[in-house]
Amino acid sequence: MKKIALTLLILVGTVTAQANDFTFLTFETTDGTKTSVDVSSLPVTINLDNSTLTIGNQTFALADLSKMYFSTADETTTGISEELSVKSDEFATATFYDLQGHKVSKDQLRKGVYIVKTQSRTYKLVVK
Repeated sequence: MKKIALTLLILVGTVTAQANDFTFLTFETTDGTKTSVDVSSLPVTINLDNSTLTIGNQTFALADLSKMYFSTADETTTGISEELSVKSDEFATATFYDLQGHKVSKDQLRKGVYIVKTQSRTYKLVVK
């Protein structure tokens, strides 16, 4: 009996020590979007009602959640959030690169994502 109690005590201590390395609680939805919440900002309680989960200032529909896990980095999904207007002379002198870093001619652009470097800025370009 003492061996079992000692083994459980060691196991709980090990699990607790490993959990301290995780600084974010990440939620992934069925569409692949990830949202991370800093563990230090977690409230004492997590609210769960019939159809939603609320933690901090984040609210999730339970039907849309695919998984929830602790992580060591902020895994919040980011993406292109705005469309930029580019002056025609800036676009004409821009240098285009594919995602492998190869220089691409403006005339060779096909569907895909490109990195565009101008004199004033660098940005992503999505060709549809």
